[in-house]
Amino acid sequence: MKHTYGITIAKKKAGAGREDKSSLAAARADNFYYPPEWEPKKGGLNKFNGQHALRERARKIDQGILIIRFEMPYNIWCGGCNSMIAKGVRFNAEKKQVGNYYSTKIWSFTMKSACCQHEIVIQTDPKNCEYLVMSGAKKKVEDFDTEDAETMVLPVDEERSKLADPFYRLEHQEQDLKKKKEAEPLLVRLQRVSDARHLDDYSINKSLRAKLRSQKKRVAEEEVAARKMGLGIRLLPETKEDMVAAKRVKFSSNFNKNRDEKRAMIKSTSIFSDSSGSSSSKRSELEAKRRRINAATASKLLTGGFKPSSWSKVAGSSARKYRS
Repeated sequence: MKHTYGITIAKKKAGAGREDKSSLAAARADNFYYPPEWEPKKGGLNKFNGQHALRERARKIDQGILIIRFEMPYNIWCGGCNSMIAKGVRFNAEKKQVGNYYSTKIWSFTMKSACCQHEIVIQTDPKNCEYLVMSGAKKKVEDFDTEDAETMVLPVDEERSKLADPFYRLEHQEQDLKKKKEAEPLLVRLQRVSDARHLDDYSINKSLRAKLRSQKKRVAEEEVAARKMGLGIRLLPETKEDMVAAKRVKFSSNFNKNRDEKRAMIKSTSIFSDSSGSSSSKRSELEAKRRRINAATASKLLTGGFKPSSWSKVAGSSARKYRS
């Protein structure tokens, strides 16, 4: 009966939405399992099991320390290995109270860096509403120019205390009024120019649409020209920089020379095949002579300046003798 009573209470503790997890394993996983020896007069499960509700996180609760998940508030330099720990990196930190600022508690967070296991201590500063690195690290200072960031420089504490002086405040009020009078004509003129530019919405819209139409027309013409040249991309208009860069490019001149030599070799070869027995010797002799043709002779063959060789003279004289 006790065991059945314990399982029933476990199911009731699971509540609505956990009907599919009403098994014993699910009840134990959700910490809703009540063992058979438990009775209501013995209190809750934590008291019955002799453990804290936060389990391992409260293993040092007797020392006033609680294990929490701490997130780094800004970029710091590790004091052990000088590595940068970025803002937002999380640590398992020991949280404890180290003091009070009026009625606000000051908390200390002790953690170990993942890079070298160096201990880092950070405390809260309720007075200035920020975190302070007490030991083990150094805050990364990130300065910026107020003009570039378009921000306003707030007065320091000394100037704030001076503003409490009535004479100092009166002097600054006079200077501010003087600056206002000097800048007022310029501000009025700028306001008039702004009103004149943006008063007629129709004309502004008309000019913008005309500019857009001309731009679309130019882009269409460039795309048509690119398709005519067989390109899949649109070519931008030619600029002076493109012309200068194109003139600097030099291509190799060996292509035409090699092409002429190959054409000369093709024209000097015979188109007839020898069938006699001495064709092999003549062919080898002809190939040996062809190999001795240099680049200058090959170029002369293309221009028509062919000079007959000794072999051609012998062949011609023998042919004339045969005819006679």
